[in-house]
Amino acid sequence: MSRTVAAFSALEELAGYVHSALCDKDALDPAQAPLFRTPLRRGGRVCGLVFHVEGPRLLRTSAVWSADDARIIFYDSSGLRFLEVALSESPALKDAA
Repeated sequence: MSRTVAAFSALEELAGYVHSALCDKDALDPAQAPLFRTPLRRGGRVCGLVFHVEGPRLLRTSAVWSADDARIIFYDSSGLRFLEVALSESPALKDAA
């Protein structure tokens, strides 16, 4: 698993990076594989987002952005971690809700 450091000031920048990384992993066309987002809640408050991309043959890759931990963890379709990105700057959580 590789580790990277990145900074994103806007939620759409973060989402675009996640979409690109998930599509690149399985050679998916981003125009044909939309990105889905679900708020991640802890104790009733939003603390990040879960992203996923669905491809052909029930292929599903995902990523979890934990704002509390300032990182994004990427998972392949078998559930194994393939990338971890530490965030030096994150978007505001109010944008995620």
